[in-house]
Amino acid sequence: MKLSELGEFGLINLIRNITDKFKNPQQASWQQLLVGIGDDAAAWQSDNRIQLATTDSLVQDIHFNLNTVTWEELGWKALAVNLSDIAAMGGIPQYALISLAVPGELEVENITKFCHSMACLATEFGVAIVGGNLAAAPTVVITIAVLGHSKGKSILKRSTATPGEQIAVTGWLGLSAASLEMFKGKMSLDPETTSILRRGHLQPTPRVKEGQILVEQRVKTTIDISDGLIADLDHVCQASKVSAKIRMDQVPTHPLVKVNFPNYRELALYGGEDYELLFTANKTIMDKVRQALNCPVTVIGDIVEETLPNRVTLLNSKGNVITLKKGGWEHFRDEFLKAEIA
Repeated sequence: MKLSELGEFGLINLIRNITDKFKNPQQASWQQLLVGIGDDAAAWQSDNRIQLATTDSLVQDIHFNLNTVTWEELGWKALAVNLSDIAAMGGIPQYALISLAVPGELEVENITKFCHSMACLATEFGVAIVGGNLAAAPTVVITIAVLGHSKGKSILKRSTATPGEQIAVTGWLGLSAASLEMFKGKMSLDPETTSILRRGHLQPTPRVKEGQILVEQRVKTTIDISDGLIADLDHVCQASKVSAKIRMDQVPTHPLVKVNFPNYRELALYGGEDYELLFTANKTIMDKVRQALNCPVTVIGDIVEETLPNRVTLLNSKGNVITLKKGGWEHFRDEFLKAEIA
């Protein structure tokens, strides 16, 4: 079997199954582990709080194209996607390690811009860049690891959603996917719209503070929207052994996407890389969350028992079931089309 047949999530399960066979309950590392392979970040118990760790890679011509993305944007996004994973756990990011594999003929000025932008974002969230690794390579590969910890004694997970809870998202969806369509289709939009779309895709703001507030409000289940709303909600349902119903007309699509893209619903449902938070909670907690957060919070559906034909069911305004398309990025199984932009 080839990796293209196994798929990204099949490979994750393969790695998890192998490591589980070598798990030693007598070792402190395993005794202290709270969340292992399969969530947004790993988590383990220390003396007085929970430690968090996550890592992500951006690969040239898979995740970004140097002809269309600036080095400032690339530095920002490389760190932002990792901070978003810590946000999805409700944690406080603290340290970052940077691994760069780059060609020797690359201009020093480019790496200077890359590092400056990354350092600015790190400073905004109180993160110290403390080391990493350098290597020569024919193309650019960026790998970031972020370490953090819980704010209190609790963290957010994917595996704790229960029937009867509402499903909500922060902010607006579809901006990142619309940006990709704009560049791929070489659309000519007004400068302000172009700037907002570009920033939505290349310089997202991770919802770190919002994730911490969700923990304070006793939310238990959260994921950041990186693969796409439908795909990431499916991850939650699979981990929690539940199903979900969402109402298409309640999905908060960014106004600029609605105005400029006829397929705006598809972009919001499947596009991904918005790095908003998707979370579940009962109505009482959800009402408190809406008051506590300074960003928009939209309830889009409900968690139900694991009895539906599909883990995620999409309904129209009349309550009729809409057939879901395959959505969300999956490494190895999806085609490796060269990126038009990061």
